[in-house]
Amino acid sequence: MPGSRTARWLPLAPATTLLLLFLAGPIAYCVYLAFTDMQLTGQASASFVGFANFRRAFGDPDFRNAVGMTLVFTVVSSLVGQNSLGFALAALMRRASKAVRTAVGTVVVAAWVLPEIVAAFLLYTFFNRRGTLDAILEWLHLPTQNWLFTLPILAVSFANVWRGTAFSMLVYAAALDGIPQDVTEAAEVDGARGLRRFWHVTLPMIRRSVGTNLMLNTLQTLSVFGLIWAMTRGGPGNRSETLPVFMYDQAFLKALIGYGTAVALLLLLVGAGFSLVYLRLMREEM
Repeated sequence: MPGSRTARWLPLAPATTLLLLFLAGPIAYCVYLAFTDMQLTGQASASFVGFANFRRAFGDPDFRNAVGMTLVFTVVSSLVGQNSLGFALAALMRRASKAVRTAVGTVVVAAWVLPEIVAAFLLYTFFNRRGTLDAILEWLHLPTQNWLFTLPILAVSFANVWRGTAFSMLVYAAALDGIPQDVTEAAEVDGARGLRRFWHVTLPMIRRSVGTNLMLNTLQTLSVFGLIWAMTRGGPGNRSETLPVFMYDQAFLKALIGYGTAVALLLLLVGAGFSLVYLRLMREEM
């Protein structure tokens, strides 16, 4: 009956209202701004410019550089770094003693729970000229360099791996613990060991956890801003300027709100594209 249907929706009304107000509302306003020439200063009113901001972005070499840096940062720190290292730690800790598991888990999780700005400062002092890494290399009589100047995108990628690996480790630890013991024993009886057992037994049984972890890590990495801004500010030049940093620079430092919002909308579409790919792959594996 209509009355009963309305009654069932009433408990959801406050949450729905909040989502529309604080999530859908700002997104809709950002979409509107992306089609205007709004600026923070020096402008009385904004005008509708259609797709001009998007055409400007695709023709801007700095935007294309930011896309390339974002892809490098995402692949190196998320798809390869956090995912691979997280799985390796989860697998190794299953065979380690309780004391080792506790020590390693504490160190890895501590990096994860640190505020982003604190983690960025620690990694800045590690990679900076005359920092911890150079001190270690000097002690080993190896060449030193300013890593934030020579390899900035790899430095911030390593920082993101160091900070975010704990999430992948916890996801894979839970997934590996969920594999039935009798399946593992049957695989060993059949002669499946090492890489063969991993490829044909372990990986198929945790593939949904792998897909979920990759999707969440990718979305988190695409939105990283504070870590990069505190370590390099996208520099030197634009050699570590990812899309979030480029967006901030255009919108708030150069006061081009309309253009910066268009870049933010493109970043949102990139994240949605990655999500659709992961969801499609997981659906096909079911």
